[in-house]
Amino acid sequence: MRRVLLKLSGEALSGDRHHGFDEATVQGVARQVRAIADEGIELAVVIGGGNFWRGRSSGAIERTHADQIGMLATVMNCIYTSEIFRSEGMKTVVMTPFEIGAFTELFSRDKAIEALEAGKIVFFAGGTGHPYFSTDTGVVLRAIEMEADEILLAKAVDGVYDDDPRHNPAAKRFDEISIDEVVEKGLGVVDGAAAVMAKENRVPMLVFKLDGKDSILRAAKGIVDGTRVTV
Repeated sequence: MRRVLLKLSGEALSGDRHHGFDEATVQGVARQVRAIADEGIELAVVIGGGNFWRGRSSGAIERTHADQIGMLATVMNCIYTSEIFRSEGMKTVVMTPFEIGAFTELFSRDKAIEALEAGKIVFFAGGTGHPYFSTDTGVVLRAIEMEADEILLAKAVDGVYDDDPRHNPAAKRFDEISIDEVVEKGLGVVDGAAAVMAKENRVPMLVFKLDGKDSILRAAKGIVDGTRVTV
């Protein structure tokens, strides 16, 4: 049984609006995830909060509280996306590392694995539950805990490049690159802490472009239309 963890940026949910939600975009993601579930692949999802709050969007706010706002943004994104997935016929669970009344379930490794094995799509919201840790760190942490075969990083570009291809047309894309090279070259696939965790626990990644045709489905099936990051 293949088990993967999909990381979506918050901006991915907003489509061309660049803020909030674009329902058509999320429905397109949902249809691909439904196809993934129908293939028997177990899938968990982490979503960033950038469509509402990116980093310290206000310099007047203390860092801890700024990060807490970001965590809550990811919770909103997961609840919304979970409901769209349900409208496409999937069963879902949203888990957070802190209690939010009856909105979500408190994270439990055993319960999350049980849900995945039952064919449910599990959303991990709220990051690690602590400030100063990025969504990247939360993604790798949950992938390790779930014993995922691979992390799927859906991005705005179609892989890992030696420079920003949006500003440098001559930038070269890597078909495959090690996590050590990513760190040494400062390519910014994930942050330093997440990279170390991925390396030490041997969690590979696949970086691909979200808006490619059936890009999530193809990535979940192990078809490389981007860059494979090895460990």
